[in-house]
Amino acid sequence: MITLDDVSSILHFPITDALHNFHALSTEEARFLPTKLLEVSAEEARAETALTRGAYVRLGWVQDIYETRCQARRWIVAARAYLLHLVDCTLFANKSATYVHVVYLDTFRDLAHSGGYAWGVAALVHIYDQLDEACRTTTRQLAGYLTLLQCWIYEHFPSVHQCVTDDTY
Repeated sequence: MITLDDVSSILHFPITDALHNFHALSTEEARFLPTKLLEVSAEEARAETALTRGAYVRLGWVQDIYETRCQARRWIVAARAYLLHLVDCTLFANKSATYVHVVYLDTFRDLAHSGGYAWGVAALVHIYDQLDEACRTTTRQLAGYLTLLQCWIYEHFPSVHQCVTDDTY
């Protein structure tokens, strides 16, 4: 079983800092966060959440925001877009591979405090949720931070990483 100690030693993420409450967002909250933190218009946020039918935005949309904010030299907003993309494609990866959950944007409201969260705890909770879902007979894919799972397997099952060479090959 992957533990917090494993997460801390493999990823070097904090596990003892503040916990962030990633609660389900209403449609209005999902529209408010990009408007406030990514500096998009209310209409853009409304159109994006309507297109994704929930508290999500498209990954390409976040990338476009990042590029335009960099061009406009709006570095704080560009950093928020980049970090949203980063955590959603790594720590909190989902099976859609195209949608980013807006709830994580709230952790980047104040970038000075973003490093003060127990990211290791959140990553472990997420991978446990994904492993739980993967155990169901109706599930065909696994999501989550699979690099963490792979590194843990590599560290705890030596037979997996022992190399066997065949000199006759």
